[in-house]
Formats: sequence, C-alpha cells, structure tokens
Amino acid sequence: MSEKVSRRDFLMESTKAMAVLSVSPLKIDASPSFDLVLRNGTIIDGTGSPGAIADIGISGDRIAAIGSIAAEQARRAVDVRGLHVAPGFIDIHSHSDGSILAYPGAESRVYQGVTTELTGNCGSSAAPISGLRAAEARNTWLADEGIKADWDDVASYLETLDRSKTAINQALLLGQGTLRESAIGMVDRVLSTDEMKQILHSTEEGMDQGAYGLSTGLEYTPGTYTPIEEIVEMSRIVARYGGLYASHTRNEVDRHLEAVHEAIEIGKRAGVRVEVSHLKVCGSRNWHMQRSSIALIEAARASGVDVLADAYPYTAYSTGLDLFLPAWAREGGSPAIVERLRDAKLRAQMRMEAESYILKLEPGGYDLIVISDLRSERNRALVGKNMIEIAGIWKIEPAEALMRLLEEEETGVSYIGHAMSPENVEMVLTSPLVMIGSDGSTMAPTGRAAQTRPHPRSYGCYPRVLTLYCRERRLFDLPTAIRKMTSMPADQIGLADRGRIAAGKKADLVIFSAEGVRDGATFDDPHRYPTGIPHVLVNGVFVIENGVHTGARPGHVLRRG
Repeated sequence: MSEKVSRRDFLMESTKAMAVLSVSPLKIDASPSFDLVLRNGTIIDGTGSPGAIADIGISGDRIAAIGSIAAEQARRAVDVRGLHVAPGFIDIHSHSDGSILAYPGAESRVYQGVTTELTGNCGSSAAPISGLRAAEARNTWLADEGIKADWDDVASYLETLDRSKTAINQALLLGQGTLRESAIGMVDRVLSTDEMKQILHSTEEGMDQGAYGLSTGLEYTPGTYTPIEEIVEMSRIVARYGGLYASHTRNEVDRHLEAVHEAIEIGKRAGVRVEVSHLKVCGSRNWHMQRSSIALIEAARASGVDVLADAYPYTAYSTGLDLFLPAWAREGGSPAIVERLRDAKLRAQMRMEAESYILKLEPGGYDLIVISDLRSERNRALVGKNMIEIAGIWKIEPAEALMRLLEEEETGVSYIGHAMSPENVEMVLTSPLVMIGSDGSTMAPTGRAAQTRPHPRSYGCYPRVLTLYCRERRLFDLPTAIRKMTSMPADQIGLADRGRIAAGKKADLVIFSAEGVRDGATFDDPHRYPTGIPHVLVNGVFVIENGVHTGARPGHVLRRG
C-alpha cells in the first residue's frame, strides 16, 4: 500500500507548482480570441504532476492555450481562483447503455464530474439487437421508461445516441454475452463451427462500427457457459483493432484467484489489452485473497501482459438477485427460471444451492442482501429492505423468501450486497495499477429512477474518492487521485484527446474545491448530488455552472478510430 499523504503535503499541492509557471510564464497577447477563459485556477493536468496556477483558454470544444492570458483575449472569462481544475472524469466502467436515453441530461454523472463514460460492460451491451435476443430485447429494453429500442447494430445504436444529444460523452464496448445470446440464446453448450464464425463476424462488425473493445460477464448467463477458447478467439479480433478486453471475472468469491488468472491468460493468448473489472473479493472467508490477486496482476504486467484493473470506493456491490441461483437453473433466461421455480423439486434444489452460495459470503448473511429495485409495483414496499426483513414480513425462511421474490418478480430484482472489507478497498484503490470505475449508471431523482434505491456509486463514486480516500484518509495525493480518474482510463480505452489538460485536447473539465468536495449519496439516501463541484464543462460547454445543471447536452458519441 502506498504511503499516506500528510495534511500539510495535501494542502501544499495547490501551491507547489505555482513557481513552475511564475518562472517562465506563457504570456498570450495576440489574436485569436478565446471563447472562454478560466482564470486563476489550480490546474491538476491528469498526468500525476503537481498542480499549477494558470489560465485556460478554450476555443470551440478544445483547450487552445494554458498560461497567463490577457483579459482582452477572452470573449467570456470565469474566475475560478481558489478552485482546482482537472480533466473531466472518465468512467471506464459504466452501465448507462440504456439509461442515458432515458436521462440524457446525465444528472447523476455530470454533477460528480464525469464527462465521459464507457458502457457495454460485464458482457452486456445495448447493441447489437439481433438474432435470438431481438424480440425479447425490443420488448423489454427500457420498456418501463417508455423508450423503444429500435436499433439493430452498433452503428444504428450510436446514431440513436447522436440524435438523443446526451450531456456527456458516450463510448461503447461489445458485450460478449450479448453476442452469444444473439447467436444461440441462453443455453449451456459449445458453439458449432458456423456459430463461432457468426460470433466472430459480429465482433469484427462491431469493432468496425466504432466499439472500443469487448467485455465479458462470466458470472452471468450466457457468459458463465463460455469456455476460455471462445473468448480468446473474440479477443484476438479486438486486439487487431487495438481494442480493450474488460472482464467481470468468472468468480469474485471463493475462486477469485483462478478467475483473475483466467482474465490474464486471455490477455496473454490473444495479445489484447486487459481490464479486470471492479477488482474485489466478496465474503469475509475470502478476503485474504485480495493481496494475492493484486500480486497476480502486478506479476502479469511485469511479464509483458498489458493488464490493469478498475474499482469503486465502496464495500458493497450491486447486481441481479438471480446471481445466487446456480448456472444450470439460469439456462434459458427468465421464463425458464420461473418455470423451474414452479417445480417443487427443482425449487428445492435451487434453494439449497443458493443458500450454499450465500454461505460463501457470510454465514447467515441474508441481512447483507438489500433489495434496490424490482420489476412490479406489487412488491414496491420491499425496496430498501434486506432478506431477513422480507422473510419476517412473509413469515417464511430467508432462503424461501429469496425464491418467492424471484418468482413473483419474474427474476426482475436487483440488490445491494455488503460483502467487501474496508481494508481491501483501500488496498485495491492505492494500487498503481488500479483506476476508478463506478459500475453505476446514469439516472436522476425523477421518473422511474426515483422509485428505486440504487447503489450510491451512481451519484457519488468520484467525489467519494476525493473526499474519503484522498482528503480524509490521505491514501494518495490529489494529482494521483485525479490521474486514476482521467489520463489512466483515457489511455486504457484509447481516448487520445481526452483525460489531460493540454493545448489541443478536448475541453472536458471539472472545477472543484479540494477542501469542499463531498459525496452526498448514501445507501439510505442514494439520490443525492455531491457538493463542492461548482462547474463542469463538456466539450467546452458548461453543463454544470455554479452548481446548477444548465440543460446543455453537448456530449459527443465516441467511435473507435
């Protein structure tokens, strides 16, 4: 773990490099004029270098100059004296594929300083919608938001985003599970030669149309049915395009080390850049593995495998409640699961295996499983309650309550699981090979989202790093924290013109108070915006100004190449 930073050192960061610019200031005194000048801010440029006080001149959607800019050169000037200016935060692990269409203002993201997000993670992407998944996807994708999924491939999905005019930038990974389901459905079997050709063609087509890489969700169906050889073949295509392979690994519990090793092995065999998604190990019985998994990644990188990881600053995760069911019980998707739950013998077997999984986390750990959302209004009052409380309401055993909830909601249940240790979270976040990724999604405290109790990471991930782990715990200095949110994910994704403050780069900027920034979202009250971030610019346009959303939607849809 890196050495903690003293409070004195932290406060000095804002003045350390003032001398750098005062020794040889850049005096700009000729045309052209700038559309906007941010004056007197302490610039944290995203590279990990100390901060420096300077002006930033913006022309159009790009940073045009940094230095001491004459007042007459600015069409508009905003004095940000006493504040820090950083590149806009880049969320390398987002699930906003669909929700950005429902909430194009991206309120939960932009209020915390996120200006770009990479979606399509954990093996599931909004596109393509084709083959065996087409009918169900069109009927269910965002249906509760009244949005029709009328695209077919990556190109038409990205065009849909273009038309929707989002507040922040969007980039996409191909979901391996999405491609496999399109080809053969939610079944557990090896692909035929022709089916493999179809999936490889879909991978190449998606990369041609602008995807930045491939993701897997190997705990989920149909990813869990996928052998390593299949993923390697897909990843070889991604590697040819210089793309990224991001993996929600096959196990984050008792076989965590094997799962991390598999992700590394895929990178080695395919020659592809690897991102281990939301690096963590769940359950107190398994926490001892965390140091070893970090060591695995370090050793792989030292041996030449291009592998990094992302993580979020919380001790709880969130996913679908059906994850507790064994893989055989999830084959065929929701309709097949519900049918099995109505068979007494199969239900008993599913209940027994689900309880076994929960025991891998915590003995009797049903109180750590908190419902965050569900499909129907019938059980809406259960949102925010844990499985012990629900079992008490229904006067049944917790394991049976879990089965009943899955059946009644036709598996449409999300939950928050409190399963990681604070010490491990700190260990992971301080690793130089780990960047920040929220694993959250775009939402707002309005519409259907307001009826849910989501994980607070969707509103507070980045301010929480700055508040708890940088300013209060002092695990790393401010430039290091900013690098983990900006240039590090930009380089990993392949975003050459974002993630740094430099002339010629896109003007995605977050302006914040290093001493005043604070995350507001909690598990009990997750729909709260952070404080201490008065301004956020996306492509040179204020989306947050003086702490208020301007309504502007200047985000770009990013396409690889």
